[in-house]
Amino acid sequence: HVQLVESGGGSVQTGGSLRLSCAASGTGYGVYCLGWFRQAPGKEREGVARVGMNGAGATAYHADPVKGRFTINRDIVESTLYLRMNRLRAEDSAMYYCAAGASCRTMDPRQFDVWGQGTQVTVS
Repeated sequence: HVQLVESGGGSVQTGGSLRLSCAASGTGYGVYCLGWFRQAPGKEREGVARVGMNGAGATAYHADPVKGRFTINRDIVESTLYLRMNRLRAEDSAMYYCAAGASCRTMDPRQFDVWGQGTQVTVS
């Protein structure tokens, strides 16, 4: 059973940077994809980026709103997933969640089974 714990959120000025971390523990059986999602008040949860654990799915994907500004990467040795966020904008403010699932085909939240508790990012 995989457990995920996010950290690294905070308040930053427009144009600033943050790096989110997601520490994974427990058995990795059945986990083929790790992703970052975000949810702002009154809005649906949206996919930010994902990366597979092996094969073709190991190629990282970034959603259009963050492409070129955010970078997802994983440290297999440390069992940690990261999200580097540069040139932050006010519209990036949200609760950010790390998630794990068996499929890396889409960023549909329903495809991800395990979720962290979230870390808040506020850009002003």
